[in-house]
Amino acid sequence: MIGAMSIQQILSRRAAVLALSFMLPAALSCADAATGKSHHHARHAAQPANAGAAPVILTAHPGTKLDEDARKLNEDDLQDAAKHHDQPVVLVGSASLSSGKNDEALFVQLQSARLCGSAGCTTSVYLKHNDTWNTVLDSVNGDISVLPTRHKGMHDLLVSPNDRWIWNGKEYQDTLSAPPMPK
Repeated sequence: MIGAMSIQQILSRRAAVLALSFMLPAALSCADAATGKSHHHARHAAQPANAGAAPVILTAHPGTKLDEDARKLNEDDLQDAAKHHDQPVVLVGSASLSSGKNDEALFVQLQSARLCGSAGCTTSVYLKHNDTWNTVLDSVNGDISVLPTRHKGMHDLLVSPNDRWIWNGKEYQDTLSAPPMPK
């Protein structure tokens, strides 16, 4: 019968099959929701590394407590920059990293031509414990997001599109394997 079909009929059949292949999973989901039944399919789409990620927004907040703390924590870098007639912009952000009430993390990035390289500017993350800020992630390049997944009670962090950092009990540890050292 294919020989008797026109090109238009063949293309319209292919389009119909393609359309059904996209509509069928949605139709099954609606039917499952209506009947309360669930079906398990052999193939599942992989979850992207950034599923549910909440980006940390870094902005300048001159004169605020966060800005003051960020400047104290990065005093050495700011003094060194001043010696070279450089005045970095101090960007800060904060995010909750656990379910504790006093677990706000401080994200700090210093931006200047002297401090930022070809990979961009680095960001450090500090966690306050007993009125003392501790470095928990030092000098990473890329945007940072807080993930819904946790390790040892602390949210995982995503740096750039797919570099996951997990809490080891004291600080964040990279999950990407380093390339083997040459012999």
